Amino acid sequence: MNNKFIRIYEDIAAHIRNGEIEAGSLLPSELDLSESYQTSRETIRKALKMLYEEGYIQKIQGKGSIVLDIRMIDFPISGLVSFKELAKKMGQRARTHVEELEELKVDQALFKTVQFGLGEQVWKIVRVRNVDGERVILDKDYVSQRLVPGLTKEICNDSIYEYMEDQLGLSISFAKKEILVEEPTEEDRRLMDLEGFHNVVVVRSQVYLEDASPFQFTESRHRPDKFKFVDFARRK
Repeated sequence: MNNKFIRIYEDIAAHIRNGEIEAGSLLPSELDLSESYQTSRETIRKALKMLYEEGYIQKIQGKGSIVLDIRMIDFPISGLVSFKELAKKMGQRARTHVEELEELKVDQALFKTVQFGLGEQVWKIVRVRNVDGERVILDKDYVSQRLVPGLTKEICNDSIYEYMEDQLGLSISFAKKEILVEEPTEEDRRLMDLEGFHNVVVVRSQVYLEDASPFQFTESRHRPDKFKFVDFARRK
């Protein structure tokens, strides 16, 4: 099948994520992989290309493909990924609980923060992300009702981005982000397991559709010991 290289990519990537293939080790040769997966070397090359582009491996001339330490890119700064997509890498470790879903109009106070019109109807969504039994992320979102109608708690508990792309046919394009360290609010202390921490890492993002329409403002608040915010950069 044409997508066999994707299944091979996913299989190798899973082995790297769970540590069965260690960082710093070399992958088997293209010939060995083609024999192992009973496929052509061209299919293996496509799978390796995906692994390279996603930051799992680095190709070293004369040596082969060396496995990179992917622990440092589990929570990427650039790239637009949903928590559901990140949670897939964590297996059963991650859970989402929707604390709040309500409709409101953009008032003067909110207007200063979000790129929505004054009086525009938006969804306010508050979600707590539980990892390894601890509440370590608080996500607060404001989403345009005009552009993203029909949100429910079930959708918010699953994936808003998946609903937008698969059900509404929308194309999510880019985001502007800022990262700060702040003192916890009373809401942070109530909804997160801060374990005595006196700071939270805050990522604020304005997210846009393909036509440059702003549809979401999100504030993601993180317990600082649990996540490293890093990017994977490659010189073109």
